[in-house]
Amino acid sequence: MTTSNNKQTISKDEWSERLSKVQVNKHDLNKLVMNYLVIEGYKDAAEKFSQECGLSPNIDLASIEDRMNIRNAVHTGDIGEAIERVNDLDPEILDTNPRLFFHLQQQRLIELIRKGNIDEALEFAQEELAPRGEENPEMLQELEQTMALLAFEDLGKSPVGELLDHTHRQKTASELNAAILTSQSQDKDPKLPGLLKMLVWAQNQLDEKANYPRINNFMTAEFEDS
Repeated sequence: MTTSNNKQTISKDEWSERLSKVQVNKHDLNKLVMNYLVIEGYKDAAEKFSQECGLSPNIDLASIEDRMNIRNAVHTGDIGEAIERVNDLDPEILDTNPRLFFHLQQQRLIELIRKGNIDEALEFAQEELAPRGEENPEMLQELEQTMALLAFEDLGKSPVGELLDHTHRQKTASELNAAILTSQSQDKDPKLPGLLKMLVWAQNQLDEKANYPRINNFMTAEFEDS
């Protein structure tokens, strides 16, 4: 280890040696992986991982498939099917989450506009969404933004065209997935991404004090000289 410009410089060999002395509980690591697989809905992977590491998930794996079928329905724009499946799973999920139900109905409206069913979209907005918007200013604003799509013949040129992007479906699906997990008394967010954020923060703090091998590519997790 050397010192330059008031910063320590730690070689890759020394850094690796230091890390090798850190004790990590393998069981805790397995729990982190299982937590991610369950919350993100990788049922087959969770089953195989459970067999390999001998760690039982704290949830019925069959329920993962139900949850993923619901999320996939949102991803493909079939909001009606998603709502029906959620109600079959637990009708209280939507009954107790009016904002979530509004977002699902908003996504349903977006899908009608995407398909060019303008008359049906207008009728749906007036009957299903407008009454909720009258009771909630935030919902009303979101409804107005959605209806602004109709002002452009070329939807791609609309200033709110991002509503038609697949990422908006993903956002709605993630909100619904979190609500289902909460209803099942499960974590709604996997712990692993949070740990990666902590790693980024820790490296940024350490950058001020030392030159050391960093992890810049989280896909490979290889150390790179700073």
